[in-house]
Amino acid sequence: MKIDLSKVRNIGISAHIDSGKTTLTERILFYTNRIHAIHDVKGKDGVGALMDSMELEKERGITIASAATFCEWKDNEINIIDTPGHVDFTIEVERSLRVLDGAILVLCSVSGVQSQSITVDAQMKRYKVPCIAFINKCDRSGASPFRVLNQLRDKLGHNPIALQIPIGLEDKHMGVVDLLSMKALYFDGANGEIIREEAIPANLVDEATARREELIDKASLFSDELTEAILEEAPITSAMIIDAVRKGTIARQMTPVLMGSAYKNKAVQPLLDAVTYYLPAPYDIRNEALDMDNNEEPVVLESDTTKKTVALAFKLEDGHYGQLTYIRVYQGAIKKGDTVINVKNGRKIKVGRLVRMHAADMEDIDMVPAGYIGALFGVECSSGDTFTDPSLNLTMLSMFVPEPVISLAIKPKDNKSQINMSKALSRFTKEDPTFRTHVDPETLETIIEGMGELHLEVYVERMLREYKAEVDTGKPRVAYRETITQRGEFDYVHKKQTGGSGQYAKVVGFVEPIEDQQFVFENKVTGGRIPTNYIPACEKGFQLCMAKGPKMQFPVNGVKVTLQDGAFHAVDSSDMAFQAAARGAFIEAYLKAKPVIHEPIMKVEIETPTEFQGNCMGLINQRRGMILGSQDEGVMCQIEAHVPLSEMFGFSTILRSNTQGKAQFTMEFCMYKQVPQQVAEDLIKASQEEKKK
Repeated sequence: MKIDLSKVRNIGISAHIDSGKTTLTERILFYTNRIHAIHDVKGKDGVGALMDSMELEKERGITIASAATFCEWKDNEINIIDTPGHVDFTIEVERSLRVLDGAILVLCSVSGVQSQSITVDAQMKRYKVPCIAFINKCDRSGASPFRVLNQLRDKLGHNPIALQIPIGLEDKHMGVVDLLSMKALYFDGANGEIIREEAIPANLVDEATARREELIDKASLFSDELTEAILEEAPITSAMIIDAVRKGTIARQMTPVLMGSAYKNKAVQPLLDAVTYYLPAPYDIRNEALDMDNNEEPVVLESDTTKKTVALAFKLEDGHYGQLTYIRVYQGAIKKGDTVINVKNGRKIKVGRLVRMHAADMEDIDMVPAGYIGALFGVECSSGDTFTDPSLNLTMLSMFVPEPVISLAIKPKDNKSQINMSKALSRFTKEDPTFRTHVDPETLETIIEGMGELHLEVYVERMLREYKAEVDTGKPRVAYRETITQRGEFDYVHKKQTGGSGQYAKVVGFVEPIEDQQFVFENKVTGGRIPTNYIPACEKGFQLCMAKGPKMQFPVNGVKVTLQDGAFHAVDSSDMAFQAAARGAFIEAYLKAKPVIHEPIMKVEIETPTEFQGNCMGLINQRRGMILGSQDEGVMCQIEAHVPLSEMFGFSTILRSNTQGKAQFTMEFCMYKQVPQQVAEDLIKASQEEKKK
């Protein structure tokens, strides 16, 4: 099987909510003969769009789970992955972007660059994903594609270049002028499937000529051949321009801009041509893996099927036939019957059924070569695992998963919900490493932990819809920590005498604060004052105390315990006695070492129109926030601040009401910091009241 990777594109379609992303995907699938009838996204015909699978996504207008499909266009294979754009689903976004080689940024010709477009663009920048822009909805009243093109330059810092100009706007939108071929394109037939080429309308000839000049001028920076042709006044071919624009796009120094209306079936086919012309093939992108045997040294992967296999599982789905694992192969090939290793846990996996996905449908295949996306059946793994040839020990991601900062107690309403809830939780924790769950040993409540309010809210909602598990939720809780601020000494004797042998152990030493580590134990006992076989019991006793601090029952961080001396009894000493002595000693020393409470501080970024800048800063100050800086970007202003998580509950509603719904914010965990005295007192008071209850 000869594989021509130059004809493969792995792309994502990303956009602000309501820019027509799903409608565009639906049209792309229709023109590439993947679906044979166009369904309206609004679902007036009762069918709805193919790529919208989760009810919850339709309601909230956010993509939670990315859909994947593939299609063929003029001998090119295009894999399309729909990416979530919300910061609470950071891990999904990062993995989806990891798998893409290029992207289409969809913008609405009326609303232009909106807050979510800025977020999506920032993520693409971070992962250096080249993109082309499609200005959609040119048929809507108020459409102004060139205003949006300028916003791309001013707000997002792109170097946009128009490859088309629209023929008529709003209800007079007929088609587009292609500046490469200098022809007018009209889209006839019931669904715009017949492309009719005509001469450019007389009223647009001057504008088209000027725009083509600008296009050639900008593209010549990326091609010596084109520059020579301009200087020698030789004929300039479309192939020269395409080659130059492709180089600029892949280097992320140019953004080709196309226009049209997906809903009215105008100009979607030229967009597909642009995907094949300008977006990178798998070998145009530099992909690296980390060598686990060699101190995580980066290794460059090659899109070569003869090399040893490296693949990434970037998404899991619960299918009718068990777990479906989406993989992108970066090097080598995965074939039916192959054996690969899951690098995370070292397990061997025999590849059974391989399929290619088309949203919810699938077709069986024999192999997934480098540069392609496929799916495996019946493989036990987690999202983000790397599969490699048994002789390699490479991982695609350094497994950094941020610590959860917020937790919630959940309680099933009845026995059936209890069973379904545990099914749902085991599924979600496998899908999303930032979502965790455990049972509180004291209250016996099930606690779920995650990256933010929305994150947990969506999972609770999914339990109900996908697993019919009805649960009651408690109040969100912040993950506070305790630590000590100075040295505290202990000299503790544990003595118990009952009938038969008693318990006796004595430990002497001190505790002190330590930076950047949770717990360190040092044994300085000499002369056999405590026999060496009891030292591990002492360490275990101290270690167990770290789970709940004596001050407020929060987990303890940053403590070093040094054991200096002690005593034992030939008959009455045991492991249990020394563990108990260590626990008693820890409590004694801890309270002398001036314990304090630490709280999670979030890095908050607010994007707001400049007229609301003062309001937003006021809201941060009211929340014990510290403003780090603000900068104006055209009509928008970006404010960066550090704010305690406990003050951020319900912030999105307050921010919207203070800015007429125009501002939005993102937040991520930054660090732990000591809480002010007043807040610490309030926490102690609240905890005492809870105990009384």
